[in-house]
This record gives sequence, structure tokens and C-alpha cells, in this order.
Amino acid sequence: MKPKRILYAVQGTGNGHVARARQIIPLLQQMAEVDVWLGGTQSEVALPFEPKFKALGFVMYYDKTGGVSLWGTLRKNKYSQIVRDIFSAPVNQYDLVINDFEFITAWACKLRGVKCMSLSHQAAYRYKESPRPAFKNLFGEFVLRWYAPTKTAIGFHFERYHKTIYPPVIRDEIRQLIPENGKHVTVYLPAFHHDKLLPLFKPFDIVNFEVFSKYATANQRVGNVAIKPINNEAFMKSFATAYGVICGAGFETPAEALFLGKRLLVVPIGKQYEQYCNAAALTKLGEGVFVVNHLDNSSINVIGAWLNSKAPKPVHYPDFIQELLQTLVNEIPS
Repeated sequence: MKPKRILYAVQGTGNGHVARARQIIPLLQQMAEVDVWLGGTQSEVALPFEPKFKALGFVMYYDKTGGVSLWGTLRKNKYSQIVRDIFSAPVNQYDLVINDFEFITAWACKLRGVKCMSLSHQAAYRYKESPRPAFKNLFGEFVLRWYAPTKTAIGFHFERYHKTIYPPVIRDEIRQLIPENGKHVTVYLPAFHHDKLLPLFKPFDIVNFEVFSKYATANQRVGNVAIKPINNEAFMKSFATAYGVICGAGFETPAEALFLGKRLLVVPIGKQYEQYCNAAALTKLGEGVFVVNHLDNSSINVIGAWLNSKAPKPVHYPDFIQELLQTLVNEIPS
């Protein structure tokens, strides 16, 4: 029997998509012939293998104050290359395209009538049951629906708000950690320069903060703040033994913190509507989980209250992904 061919297209801007792909792709390769398309280049997490296809795609650019740079995004994207990539993507050579919020392949499939399924966190927002912030943003809703459009979709979220929304995909390397309640706070806010964070952590001089910064080139310490370059092994060690975790209001890192039972403080990236949606969901999860929408002097009191909060109980996220992938592969016509 001829093996089924799958193109797995993953958004490479943002670490969560790539982290999830590291877990999913090896499982999928046991079930079918799988080629990988990587769209975007801004992830600090690397795939453990070379993707067959790479494209820059449509990229969101950020400034050093933690927000999306609309001008930078409009100015820096290469629109003629985007069009060429859409019309040259070999999506019609596959039995199924699985898309994790990847722009080029989603539009290539849509324009050519090729079967494409969303398998992403963003797909969860197709359903009104997924929490939204008080200020529902129509442009943000448009982006979530039409950035990577597909006819069918399976979403991942913190809770099962709909029958086609599944729990987060927790990587094996997270499941294998032995969590401890240490004496430091792990900080991962890649949209912020670490210099912007120092004044916020300095008042809490009895607490150590380990800040992983994409702007750092070497380890350094400023008072109670250790600044470290992005390194997966060092981050995993810090993450496992952290007293608490401060990170963006993305999806994978908060989900992993919840899984390990860590105090969690999230900061949505400015002008990124999806992160405000995630924050709205996180506020419903109870003690030990805080949201701060702006990092400035007014945030110091919130950080203090969070440090004194009770740690949440670990959230049980079952290991379901292999069974789900097998179901999807079995549904591909022979």
C-alpha cells in the first residue's frame, strides 16, 4: 500500500508553534511520509531536523517595549515574495496539509482547493465558547480567522471549551521534569529588552529573578536579577525549579507552567489580540495566576501580590496527541 503523504506546515514566528511541532512531527512520521514547511524565522526554539521547505511568510515584527510594531510589520514584509511562495508551494503533492497557523500554505491550499486542516491554538478561536477579553477587537478576530484559513480545524486551549478543542500538547521534556518550588522566578518576555525589566524586579531584593533575554549575549547579574541568553537546557533547569514564572500571554509556556503547578504571571504583548484572549482565559483559572496588561511602575504592586500568592495545583493535561494524530491519518483516503 502506498504510504500517505502529509505536509506539516508550522509557523516559525513564536516559540509555541515550533515547540509543539517538536512533539508532533516525530509521532506523525511513524504513521505517514511527512515533509515539513517552516514559515517565519523568529523562533528561539529550533526544530531538531531541517525542514524540507522554508518561507519567510507574513511576519509580525515587535518593538523593544513589548508591543507589535504595526509600521515595522507593514514596512518589512516582502509582499512580492509572499505571492510567489503562495503560488509555488507544492501543496497539491500531498494527501493532507496540516497547518499550525502558517500563512503561505493555508492560502495556497485555499486558492487551489487542496485539503488543509488547522491544528493549532489559534484554531480554538473559531468557536465563540473560547474566552475573549471585554474589548472584543474585530480586526483581531479577523486575523485569527483569516491569517491561515482552512475548512476544518482542531484547536488547543487551556480548557475544553468546545468538543473540537483539545488540551495543550505538553512536550515530553516538560512531562519528564521533576518540579521543585525554588527561590527564584523564571522570566521569559522576549518582546521586552531586559533593561526595561530591571526596574520592576529591583524592589524585590530578597527574590532572585532569572531573565532569559534574546538581547543578551552573555550571562550577567545586576543586583537580584540574573540575565541569561536564550538556552533551552538552562531554561528547562530554571523553569523546573522556579518559585514562579513570568512570561508573555502566549499559549505553550503558560500551559507548561500550569502543568507543573507554577505561580504564573503573564504579560500580553501590546496590540496582539490573541494574547489578550489567552489572558482572559487564564484569569478564570484561579489562584496563583495573575495578568498584568502593562509593565510599568504601577505593575510593581501586582508583582508583589503575585509573589505572595498561593501556588496553584498542577493541571492534569493528558497525553492524547498520538491517538488524535492516528485518527487524522486513518481518515485520509487510501
